[in-house]
Amino acid sequence: MRRLVFLVPGDPASLTGGYGYDRAIVAGLRERGWSIAMPALAASFPWPDAPALNAAAKDVAAIDNGTLVVADGLAFGALPALTEQHAARLRWVALVHHPLALETGLDDAARRQLADSERRALASARIVIVPSAATARALAPYGVPAARIRIVPPGTAPASLATGSGAGAVAGLNLLCVATLSARKGHALLIEALAGLADRAWTLHCIGSTTRDRATADSLRGLIHAHGLAHRVHLLGELPPADLQTHYSQADIAVLASYFEGYGMALAEALAHGLPVIATTAGAIPDTVPPAAGMLVPPGDAAALRAALRRVFDEPALRAQLAAGARAARAMLPAWPQAVAAFEAALDDAGSLPR
Repeated sequence: MRRLVFLVPGDPASLTGGYGYDRAIVAGLRERGWSIAMPALAASFPWPDAPALNAAAKDVAAIDNGTLVVADGLAFGALPALTEQHAARLRWVALVHHPLALETGLDDAARRQLADSERRALASARIVIVPSAATARALAPYGVPAARIRIVPPGTAPASLATGSGAGAVAGLNLLCVATLSARKGHALLIEALAGLADRAWTLHCIGSTTRDRATADSLRGLIHAHGLAHRVHLLGELPPADLQTHYSQADIAVLASYFEGYGMALAEALAHGLPVIATTAGAIPDTVPPAAGMLVPPGDAAALRAALRRVFDEPALRAQLAAGARAARAMLPAWPQAVAAFEAALDDAGSLPR
């Protein structure tokens, strides 16, 4: 039986795209005969305190020599001393969903600290797995040789086509934003854009954690009330998968105003439901959402985002055209068995490449 250790900080059951990727890969590898241990790392990464670092050091020290160790980038990039200490005896594989320093809202000092920390840690990885070509390009400043990077896009589960809100002109269109309430996801920008379209009929449902970044969530609640949109913008928090699928089914348009995405799993899921997408050109989004399936605007540009939303509100023919493009794109989405096979191939490479 092939064996590896998979290090994930926090609760692996967390309802985010990154954790969902980790869970699907682990489940797929187990189906292919892998034995996988998952020591629990603290949830404080990428800003671990001393107890979190000490616990991680004990977990890693207990791993047998020669073991293949996959570490989620949320922890890996924050453990340079530990990865260096064990680089000669463990086969490190870094899974980088997106570089830590590209998180929105960091001050310059924090950004430099994370970039330096992750650069050091990545030097110990035999293989670095990323979800997209855009994330691979984002690693260029980190000095990771291209020969050691493997692009493994996430899979997308088959889904039924959305039926839409069926609300008609009075209740308006049902917009769906699936993303943790964090600065990087651009909810504030989306609210500002929609505030200029209050004369149109629409409702926005935001599904994603409201507790991971409480400051951002509180700020968004204040912004929503300041614009008088409390009856139209609903922050629903995390929902069970069945309830999330219901919201996808009842949506008319998927929206996301991110400042960076390593892939955009929520947008891929929207395409799987045949939903047209209004989003930004940040990170890998243009690779995930083909031009025929959505309208993408520069990140941080509220006016451009408002103009795109206005068009899909006011032009039913355009909305139908984009929906047709989304239905065509759903057939091209990668499946999880493909992703698991590619991930396994990357692990094989990690076993054969020198430190």
